[in-house]
Amino acid sequence: MGLIAEFRDFIVKGNAIDLAVGIIIGAAFGATVNSLVADVIMPPIGYLMGGVDFADKKFILVADGSTHPVTGNVMKEVAVSYGKFVNTVIALLVQGFAIFLVVKLINTARKRFEREKEAAPPPAAPEDVLLLREIRDSLKTR
Repeated sequence: MGLIAEFRDFIVKGNAIDLAVGIIIGAAFGATVNSLVADVIMPPIGYLMGGVDFADKKFILVADGSTHPVTGNVMKEVAVSYGKFVNTVIALLVQGFAIFLVVKLINTARKRFEREKEAAPPPAAPEDVLLLREIRDSLKTR
């Protein structure tokens, strides 16, 4: 099989298409959760903490415009932006909790469907099977 034909077979398989759809939905979900954290969750937390905006929080190691002690060159600011990390951790927790709820919902629905399937009466035998049973039973009684 040629490389192009093999690639075509791979790309049109259901798994590759399912994966592509999952990635697209995951990216949209990630953007939604990031907006939820940045625009909905963090502002009230910042307000409760006295107007703190976590995204701007950082430890400045070297101030902007400082000179390097060895070379004497003017340096840009060097900082550890821990506030962005806090926002990212909160986004991770929100995403993890949302995924947990989705998986829990799916598992609950799956269990309910399995219980309904077990509780349902067995399907009626087809007409031809019933006819054959009648013929068999009538032959036994002769």
